[in-house]
Amino acid sequence: MVNVGIIGASFARQAYLPAFADIPEARVVALASERIERAKASADPYGIAHVTDNWQAMLDSHALDLVCIATPTVLHLPMTLAAVAKGANVLCEKPTAMNAGEARTMLDAARQAGHLHMIDHELRFNPTRARIAEMIHGGELGSIHHVNISNIGSAWADPAARPKGDWWSDAAMGGGRLGANGSHQVDLLRWWLGEPTAVFGQALTIVPDRIDRASGEAWTATADDLSHFTMEMQSGALAQVFMSSVAANDVGNVTQIFGSKGALTLSNSDETLYFAKAGEKGFTDISVDNPNSRRDKLSKGIWNVSVLAALQELVTAIVEKRELSRGATFVDGLRNQMVLDAVLASTQQRRWQDLDMATAV
Repeated sequence: MVNVGIIGASFARQAYLPAFADIPEARVVALASERIERAKASADPYGIAHVTDNWQAMLDSHALDLVCIATPTVLHLPMTLAAVAKGANVLCEKPTAMNAGEARTMLDAARQAGHLHMIDHELRFNPTRARIAEMIHGGELGSIHHVNISNIGSAWADPAARPKGDWWSDAAMGGGRLGANGSHQVDLLRWWLGEPTAVFGQALTIVPDRIDRASGEAWTATADDLSHFTMEMQSGALAQVFMSSVAANDVGNVTQIFGSKGALTLSNSDETLYFAKAGEKGFTDISVDNPNSRRDKLSKGIWNVSVLAALQELVTAIVEKRELSRGATFVDGLRNQMVLDAVLASTQQRRWQDLDMATAV
């Protein structure tokens, strides 16, 4: 039996706990959250006896095989190092860390201890996106010329949409759209297309002046609410990503992939995948079924559903004492972080940033 400890209650309630309830080889024995009432509310439906607001005490008082970290980014490094030092394998949420230096430290620590390490880029376990990878790697699209990904919504457009103290809006805590969503897009693009050689982009705070809805108090957001970047890939493909949470209207997430032999389009709103061969006027629905989406215990949405398959792979690897055969490791986390760091540098310097992924091994 794999004994699991979770740090961070919100995503635990939304994704981890429903998923672990479907994995008989795993048992969640402890949950820690900064707010004890939140920890109890998440743990009680699953009969988890040990809840605490002190994550270090949780690590000290339990022999854990796996620690799942779903906290503000600024805490990923110290929590990972502490969990590894206690002998645990680690699943860490994205973005990996505050910067590539921290990500490298996390990778080195896990490697030195001989523990498994995974970044929760759960969309690698989504059947639709796996089908895209198969088509690209199998040559069905030919040479990939360019990829466009847009994620446009209005969730943060209202100055009162975020409460004061919201870590997602605090750059010092590792918040912002670039880390929250951009890290996923970078990981997908690297999985599909290979490594990038250069990136240009911006991480911008379009609506910095905020108002706390409950108190009426004014406060200032420092994390990006709009980000965009373009990556030049080693393969010769050009990949463009545009993300905004401050649009007046919701447009959603759309992915378009264009190759010499055909094109793909995917919309997150309905998860419909369309394919057209070169020269064809219309697109054909080639959507992929995900049987996990019909599991009653899981929360709805591709993110929550995909977590189950990611955790199944990680738990199975722990039980079988083997390396991960699928998913993003801390190596991927480091390489993704290098891209995010380069976008931030590009924002300041207003120029392209060269990338050398060979240094991240």
